Amino acid sequence: MFKTSLVIALAVFAPAAMAATAGSSFVGQWKLDSSRSRLPDEMKVQNKSGNTYVFDFSGTLETIVVDGSDQPGVGGSLLAVKPEAPDTWIVTRKRGGLVVVRATWKLSSDGRTLTDYFRGFGPGGPMQSMDYVYQRTGGGSGFAADLQSIRETMNSPFQIQVKPFQADGVSFVNHTTQITKNMTFDGKDHPVEGANAPAGASASIRQVDPRTLVITDKFNGTVTITEDVGLSSDLNTLTITQHITGRDKPNVLVLKRT
Repeated sequence: MFKTSLVIALAVFAPAAMAATAGSSFVGQWKLDSSRSRLPDEMKVQNKSGNTYVFDFSGTLETIVVDGSDQPGVGGSLLAVKPEAPDTWIVTRKRGGLVVVRATWKLSSDGRTLTDYFRGFGPGGPMQSMDYVYQRTGGGSGFAADLQSIRETMNSPFQIQVKPFQADGVSFVNHTTQITKNMTFDGKDHPVEGANAPAGASASIRQVDPRTLVITDKFNGTVTITEDVGLSSDLNTLTITQHITGRDKPNVLVLKRT
């Protein structure tokens, strides 16, 4: 689970000549301009009974006993939530025996806000550092709440590489999350690859015009994110607007060519 993971896709046929044009325009190294980007996030935590909670991080429900033990989570991962103090939870996700997420949640004294010190890890160590401040919406008490971010701070570099893929496709390589999406303009879903690729994740892609792509991500065949990927007229700015299923506010990532 990575909050800022870039997902690519959608299933519509595009001629090879058009695909080649799109590929040549988008190819390059891209670095996030955090001052122009917005990464709103939403989490839902429901107290089911006692110390059993239902977590909704990305539209998929995970039921966890909050006792610090590893328990089955989404995408073949293990999720653990440890109550370190009345106002502090430690959230850890493992995949393949390795820690991929460690987050410290701190609840304000009035219970109105939650600060999430989110850290993502790859096989080589730390790779993503973000601090979120969430505001409670609706009812609930303690950590049980609908939480919407009001501030997001990216502490680490965030880069994407776009490369040609085969004769009629493009490859989006997310260096931060270590996830790669190799896609062709043939209307087919392609498995997501990379060290942190969730089992069951796939992507496809279509072209709207020479400077616009529409990308859709799926998990076990269900659409999770649809993205509008736009290239500026000078070809130096890439804007990715991520529409996440079940959320009202999209992520807007503005990246500059390096």
